[in-house]
Amino acid sequence: MKSLKLIGLAFGASIALSSAAFAQDVTVAVAGPMTGGESAFGRQMKNGAEMAVADINAAGGVNGKKLALSIEDDACDPKQARSIAEKIAGAKIPFVAGHYCSSSSIPASEAYADGNVLQITPASTNPKFTDSGLWNVARVCGRDDQQGLVAAQFIAKNYKGKNIAILNDKTTYGKGLADETKKALNKAGVTEKMYESYNKGDKDFNAIVSRLKRDNIDLVYVGGYHQESGLLLRQMRDQGLKTVLMAGDALADKEYASITGPAGEGTLFTFGPDPRNKPTAKKIVEAFKAKNIDPEGYTLYTYAAMQVWSEAAKKAGTTDAKKVMAAIKAGKWDTVIGPIEYDSKGDIKQLDYVVYKWDAKGGYAAISGNGT
Repeated sequence: MKSLKLIGLAFGASIALSSAAFAQDVTVAVAGPMTGGESAFGRQMKNGAEMAVADINAAGGVNGKKLALSIEDDACDPKQARSIAEKIAGAKIPFVAGHYCSSSSIPASEAYADGNVLQITPASTNPKFTDSGLWNVARVCGRDDQQGLVAAQFIAKNYKGKNIAILNDKTTYGKGLADETKKALNKAGVTEKMYESYNKGDKDFNAIVSRLKRDNIDLVYVGGYHQESGLLLRQMRDQGLKTVLMAGDALADKEYASITGPAGEGTLFTFGPDPRNKPTAKKIVEAFKAKNIDPEGYTLYTYAAMQVWSEAAKKAGTTDAKKVMAAIKAGKWDTVIGPIEYDSKGDIKQLDYVVYKWDAKGGYAAISGNGT
């Protein structure tokens, strides 16, 4: 009986030690649309974060501690994003890779700042995210004023004298990107023939298609997400309209091609140089493919966000958010998407947007700029 008690005590002690060891792990988070219309991009972020955390832990962790990952779903809803941010701050999690939608990242950033959480977004491109002046924000992607300029330059060069329409979905991302593109187009001497908005989540675009048809629109630029862009494209083709559709980085997921089918051929969009083609990503891309995952879109950008934070935390010798952010802005970081340096606001110093074209087989390739 005594021996059984000793065994029980020993077992209990081992459980307690395991719990203590686990409690000493550093929890980091990834937050994005794990459900809802943009869940394809939430999946990209989750895949990137999980692989990064596994690789960081395999290499010894951060400052002698292993990382644990918390996966949070904001469904691209601003209120839900703010609630998640308060939850992460309350849990004293020092870092979050997120969010995807700018309309989520911006309100969440305020709660993170109040709660001493460092936030690096892999995907939110609205300038307000870093222009707000908060101490705790950075991104590994570009900005809409960069992306809109590249789109406008392409349109002005290749569609000079043609009829242009600009649409937006009224979201922080969509309207922001459409407005930046319009501003750059107008500055280049091109005036759009039509500027309209629709609601995110709309499925019937026949009224807009009729207007595009009436105004003989040659190219329609869409500031919005892939679901609505895909439906708009299909309805244009159903009405016999051959108008070219161009949009931003929200089309960088194969789900766009699954919505449009072969009709998506010729669709244009802007995105950063595809990190899958970079030598810095070769081994990691192979590791993803071994798991039957295509690390498209923002998968590797999320991986890079985790890399920047973990390397900066090592350099700072702490996970304290303010000290890590100081290290991030002072350093140069080798990542899967290439070397990254930051300005004082948390924007990367250089990123060249590229114009891509979808093909009939559901793939895309760079047609303008350096896509490698």
